[in-house]
This record gives sequence, C-alpha cells and structure tokens, in this order.
Amino acid sequence: MSRIVYISTYVPKKCGLATFTFHLRQAVNAAKGRKANDPVVAVCRPEEIQKGDPLIWPLLRDDEQEYIKMAHRINRSDVAAVSLQHEFGIFGGEAGRHILQLVRRLEKPLVTTFHTVFEHPEPPYASIQREIAERSAKIVVMNRMAADYLHRSFGVPFEKIAYIPHGTPEPDNENRQAFRRQIGWDNRIVMMTFGLLSRGKGIELILKVLPDIAAKVPNVLYAIVGQTHPEVKKWEGERYREELAALIRANGMERHVMMVDNYLEESELVNYLTACDIYVTPYPGLQQITSGTLAYAVGLGRPVLSTAYSYARDLLGVYPELLIPYEDQKTWGERAAELLANDVRLREWGNKIERIGKSMHWPKVGKRFEQLIAEVSRVEAGIGQSAPSGQAYG
Repeated sequence: MSRIVYISTYVPKKCGLATFTFHLRQAVNAAKGRKANDPVVAVCRPEEIQKGDPLIWPLLRDDEQEYIKMAHRINRSDVAAVSLQHEFGIFGGEAGRHILQLVRRLEKPLVTTFHTVFEHPEPPYASIQREIAERSAKIVVMNRMAADYLHRSFGVPFEKIAYIPHGTPEPDNENRQAFRRQIGWDNRIVMMTFGLLSRGKGIELILKVLPDIAAKVPNVLYAIVGQTHPEVKKWEGERYREELAALIRANGMERHVMMVDNYLEESELVNYLTACDIYVTPYPGLQQITSGTLAYAVGLGRPVLSTAYSYARDLLGVYPELLIPYEDQKTWGERAAELLANDVRLREWGNKIERIGKSMHWPKVGKRFEQLIAEVSRVEAGIGQSAPSGQAYG
C-alpha cells in the first residue's frame, strides 16, 4: 500500500481543517486496512510544534525557507503521493502564497483538495489557486459547483477534478434520547447553530424571528453553540456575544436561547447535533463553498433549514423548500415553526436528510479518497491509466 503525506493543520490544533485532516487520514488508513503510518506536514507556529511523533513533520507557517526544505524532505521520502488540504488562510505569506514554494519543488504527484473556491476569483487568490491547480495531478472538490468555477476561471479540465463529499460521522440514533437528557433538552424542541462565533453567520436573523416561533412552539430552544472566534476576540473581546445577549433580552427570549461558550471536542459536537431537532445555517453570504457543520448535520440525518449559499444549494438542492432567502424573515419564522411543531414531519425530514448523508460517512469517503490516490500513484509509476474515482467530471 502506498504511503501518502498530508499537508494541513493538524490536531491538537483547534481548527476545522485540522480535525478534517485527522479524520480523513484515519478513514484512508481504515480503507487500506492497516494502522496509520502516513506522515502529516503540520502547518504550525513555533509554539505549536509537536514533538515525539515521527509521523508529524512540523512546517513553520511564516518561514518561507521552511516550505522549500519541506519539499526536499518529501521528495527524499518514500511517500507515493501528496495530499494538500488547501485553505488560503492556513499558510504564510499574502493569501497563503508560501505554499507555492513547496508545490513548485515537489517531485511526487500532488492531489489537492480545495476547501475554498471562488465563483469569481480575484487577486491575489486567483494566481495562487491557478498555479496549484496546474501543478496538481488531481483536484478534489466537496461541492459540485466548485468544478464549474475551476473550469470556467482557470480552464481546469473536468476530468482532472473529482467530487468527493465532505466526510462525516455516522448517525447514532439509538442514543439520541440519552444525549438529550445529558444536555438538558428532554422537554425542549431545539434549533441549533454551531461554529466559532462571529458576525456574518446570520444568528441575528434567528433571534429576530424567535418570538414568532416561540408563540407557536412554547418549548422551543435556540442553541448557539461555540466559542467566540479567536480573531474576533482579539480585536473586540466579547462585544459581539454581548450584542446578541442584549438582543435576546430586548425580545424577552432569555428562556428560549442557550449560548454554549465552549470549545467542543468532536464527540461532544456529534452529541449536540444528534440531540437537536433542526440544524440551521442562516448565512447571509451566498458564496461559501463548503460548511463542515452543515455537512455533519446532514451526515447525522438531522433536519436542516438554510439560506441558499453555494454549499447548501449543492447539498440540499433536491429539497428547495429547505432553502430560504436570508431577507425573508416571515418565511423563516413560519417554516421553522411548522417543522418544530410537527413530530411526524420532523421524522420524515430526518429520514430524507439521512438518505443524502449516507454517501458522506467517513468509511465511504476514505475509500473513495484512497482509490483516487492509488490511481494517481499508478499513473505516476506508469502502471496504468487514470480513471475517474467516485464521481468525476468530463
């Protein structure tokens, strides 16, 4: 079995991409049927360097020379392919351009997963993404619309792009009631939002329509789960959380809102998502190409309501009634209340969403990713021709 080296942030860093890469690595090794021995190039700051694990290769985020040295280390190693988990913000330099120093020097085949793809890319992001795309043997996207964007913006051939969905845990419906008791939601009907707290996630929208929902569903609870984003906290402390608290008090909704100001470990997040009745992503911006939290909610089979941003349209497009314009507060209030007040409808929607989520569970995602890497490695070695893995384009 060929070894893969992953380039990403990595646990124990509190970062969605670090968690994603951890689970992808686990799932791929499970698909290979062996213990993990694939190295990780862990992008980090000096104080985050992990010691003692020979499979974790630290890459100092802001030192351009370190990217060059890491390329040489990878080339000298016995890995067969490189998995780059690309997000502009995790690498050093303007728009993360330091990663180009590594990519340009690689002698191993590169498979890049783009976690951000812009419909209309602009400088400096466009030139960086174009070069990475050109130097990649394959590109993985988690949103089928991203394939169109890459083809239109950079001329990337569709046959070079593979769609593999965002991985998620598998549902644990047998323990749902136990999770609800554990959290204290036994007698509540719960809407939930999760993520690092920051402006621009539409939380105010739900708080504004909550009085109308509570009038129809007296035991409704809106759970806002997650710590304040560290960058937000750095610049303004807890001002935003305090603004939300003031809005809650002004609307008399203290009994109907629960703010969980904690960092949740993976198992805790899964418990919260499993326990909620509806998961909401009311994002006002429509360009977001992926959402790990929406992916998890769908993978766990929870009913969802969302604005029609890019990832939500791709994932839930077969059920347009679940996608509500941000500015349409009336429909948000009515649709949420209709669902929350009807146990039968909630179960029906849970079953529909669970069918979508079956293809997203980590064992299936890991298998598809492992097959794609194996194909790229065989082609590089001159053993065979590339064939689409999972769903490709072209």
